[in-house]
Amino acid sequence: MEKLTYRLLFVLLLLAAMPARAQSFQFAFVTDTHVGSGTGAEDLQRTVADINANDSLAFVLVTGDVTEFGSDEELQQAKQLLGQLNKPWHIIAGNHDANWSESGANTFRKVFGAETFAFTYNGYLFAGTSSGPNMRMGPGQVPRENLVWLDSVLTHMPDAAMPVVYVNHYPQDSSLNNWYEALDLVKKRNVQLVLHGHGHNNRRFTYEGIPAVMGRSNLRAKDSTGGYNIVTIKDNQATFEVRRPVVQTQQQWLAVPLENHHFDQETRRYPRPSYAVNKVYPQVKVVWQYQDNSDVGAGTVANKKLVIATNTQGQVYALNQETGKPAWTYQTGGKIYSTPALANGYVVVGSSDHNIYCLKAASGKLVWKVPTAKAVLGAPLIQGKQVYIGGSDGHFRAISLKTGKVVWDFDQVQNFVVTRPLLYQGKVYFGSWGNDFYALDAATGKLAWKWNNGATNRMFSPAACYPVAANGRIFLVAPDRYMTALDATTGKEVWRRQMKDVRVRESMGLSADKALVYVKTMDGQLYGVSTAADSMQLAWQSDLQLPYELAPSALVESKGVVYVPSHSGLASAVSRKTGKVLWQHKVSNSLMNPVLPLGKGRVVVSTMDGKIACLEFGAE
Repeated sequence: MEKLTYRLLFVLLLLAAMPARAQSFQFAFVTDTHVGSGTGAEDLQRTVADINANDSLAFVLVTGDVTEFGSDEELQQAKQLLGQLNKPWHIIAGNHDANWSESGANTFRKVFGAETFAFTYNGYLFAGTSSGPNMRMGPGQVPRENLVWLDSVLTHMPDAAMPVVYVNHYPQDSSLNNWYEALDLVKKRNVQLVLHGHGHNNRRFTYEGIPAVMGRSNLRAKDSTGGYNIVTIKDNQATFEVRRPVVQTQQQWLAVPLENHHFDQETRRYPRPSYAVNKVYPQVKVVWQYQDNSDVGAGTVANKKLVIATNTQGQVYALNQETGKPAWTYQTGGKIYSTPALANGYVVVGSSDHNIYCLKAASGKLVWKVPTAKAVLGAPLIQGKQVYIGGSDGHFRAISLKTGKVVWDFDQVQNFVVTRPLLYQGKVYFGSWGNDFYALDAATGKLAWKWNNGATNRMFSPAACYPVAANGRIFLVAPDRYMTALDATTGKEVWRRQMKDVRVRESMGLSADKALVYVKTMDGQLYGVSTAADSMQLAWQSDLQLPYELAPSALVESKGVVYVPSHSGLASAVSRKTGKVLWQHKVSNSLMNPVLPLGKGRVVVSTMDGKIACLEFGAE
């Protein structure tokens, strides 16, 4: 919060010293550079040289997907290239920088100093926010803390009539879960233009009456050279010229009028997410709801008195289970995407500040912490006296729960771990973002076997699902839409299948009787796959029908009810016996973490936009 205060003060000083809008000016609009992929670095180097040779450009906007995977190496390379610019430049992250980031999107702000920007030039305010999805596949989302920051910047503008140019990576429509929150904020001011990337093409849009422009990718793709846009603001108009370095061609393709639309006075209503489903199931009551000022990017755990959660401000905190009021908070030094584990009065969690923490569950007091070489995004598993957890430094560790001593350390993990491991028949199982799936001896940490899904693109890794086991088999799903059953002892494939009409991804779970592996499809259906059959046999199907669905959150069964989270803040409860939908409740329009059953007819739901709620639906 201290850094946020200083950044806001700096912005306010700039605003106070702003010149009146006067002469025309030009700037470079660069997006989707994808450093780390193909010709990304070379194309950006050409663009930097081209911009440096143009003295008429006042500054540069870089609007997301700066890198291919958001790795530390790619971000450092992008910074080295952009650091050669001889004029001011401002940068935000896109989904490629955040969704596959080994640092939990922490390195981006370390390397570039921030993940937002706000500055004035010739009487215009330029404000940019980053967008995910952050570490979890789903629609894009402006981080909750970015929205809080944007609200502060706009609220403290000394001149409410100043024209605003809002910058984000995503189109400002339903492809961004919380598009309406960002638009509602900027529409309180004189927003005149939106700039974004993501689509890799030069295109003109209008979002709720706001003129918008998508910029082309800087990648050359199938061309001989990449390119960017030169934007000229003059006489209440923004003109766009596509610029191609090396061949040095430049052509105007668009002119957009800039005017005050007086959105602050508008009475028109634009589509907003519907919460009508909550009226269909009035038996579901909200016992309490807590709103965090940052993202809640991981699941929750609970004991008899407390619900324990984490956020992307780096906090581990406890809420009173009956009231939802904060009980204690522990601050780490980096964003947290690790779902905590709770056992024997201890809470264990990983942080992107390169540490694994153990806290006392009752007080939040630090018991021990284990340093690592990189971020720890994997969820811990506590079994008996040991903690099992994977990190981003190529290591998977077993740690004494009581002392924090590392019992063993497997140091051969390719790429990084985000999943919660599975302990089964004396082995620890987990996947990584290197296309590999591992089985380690739980007592020694020695590699028992390793399986690779054969994909050439690591985006298809079996990394995000929580694997499950039954009948001597390990089950997993991945973004390649295959479901796989492996022999738990040998790692050999029992079966592996991609079904055309059952498009599985990372969301799965095990039935209480271990007869079924629940899988949620991209088409919003819920199936049960037999754990005993010698092929992918659909042995159960529910009546649930969601829209297009991407949330990778695990499915949970408790006392005959299957809980299904969605990427649009909707929790669904399905009868294990009949497959019928028992109830649904929407708490947000953001990606939902795994549902936490509390017993006695209550569950806790949490969503990526910082909402945590306790729902009551009657006795189970």
